[in-house]
Amino acid sequence: MTQLLEEAIKQIKQLPETEQDIIARLILNALENNLAEKNLSVIDESHTWTEEDQLDITSFSLQYAASIFPESDEITQ
Repeated sequence: MTQLLEEAIKQIKQLPETEQDIIARLILNALENNLAEKNLSVIDESHTWTEEDQLDITSFSLQYAASIFPESDEITQ
């Protein structure tokens, strides 16, 4: 991050929460308008899964399963 951006973030964090929300909305609206002008979208609306998507979901699923099912003889039998 640039020094200017870091300083801006420090200043914004000192503002009341309602003012922080207003600034966040202004920034998001500006980004949205900029993307719309360029015919871009933040959301990928394609209905296909890339190989990377499939690897990510598989990895996440295995990590989640390992966290909720402790190692047990019952599971491995």
